Amino acid sequence: MKALITGATSGIGRSMAKKLSSRGWELILTGRNEAALSQLNAELPNTETITADLSKREDVFKVYGFCRDKGVDMLVNNAGDGIFGRFEKTDLDDELNMIDVNIVAVHILTKLFLRDFKERDHGIILNVASSAGFMTGPLLSSYYASKNYVVRLSLAIAEELRRDKSKVSITVLCPGPVDTNFNNRAGVSFSVKPITPDYAAEYALRKAFDRQLIAIPGLTVRAGVFASRFVPHKLLSAVVYGIQHSKKPAEGAEKAVKNEG
Repeated sequence: MKALITGATSGIGRSMAKKLSSRGWELILTGRNEAALSQLNAELPNTETITADLSKREDVFKVYGFCRDKGVDMLVNNAGDGIFGRFEKTDLDDELNMIDVNIVAVHILTKLFLRDFKERDHGIILNVASSAGFMTGPLLSSYYASKNYVVRLSLAIAEELRRDKSKVSITVLCPGPVDTNFNNRAGVSFSVKPITPDYAAEYALRKAFDRQLIAIPGLTVRAGVFASRFVPHKLLSAVVYGIQHSKKPAEGAEKAVKNEG
């Protein structure tokens, strides 16, 4: 069995790579950090790497071309960026790059690998989103919106696969806070205790192998996502604003953060 993992050099992606490797999977790993990819290549058996910046569409297609004839059985769309700050103050170029990574790259790779998987009637797609994908996120507006896209795209594809009685499956991972460099680079702190990347990765893989559609690790986060369905949008936005504002590193500070290696 072989898996492609994007954003594989840190956080959840790195944990997934190690866990799949320990299960005997062959790996294709991609990220921006060539040195970190080389280190993983040396650590993990049966691993190939390809350096790519998924904010560039030509690199997204380069990754697919590299993998196309290698018999990939599982696609893990893990790479992602985030931007903290008021919408009118955040940098437009940073936001567009984030949209390219969080939405466009996920869209392209999901579509292309889904076509291949459906032709073989076999394959797993694991899209890493966030519990933010079920909410509106003032001060992280573009990030929350991008994760909403990933959640809704995955849910729609799942229904199409169900109606086709396809053996291809799709799972969307929607964790709450995860203890990675994402918040550290933004200079903000978590309002609740984060889970570890290893826990998130193990939970996601277990759900994906069980063909479960939605994977939300942590009882508190699952309860919060469920409860959010019954809260008026304005009130929920106000609550999220309060949570995010409490993390703010400094007045006027807008930061772009990346969790793709």
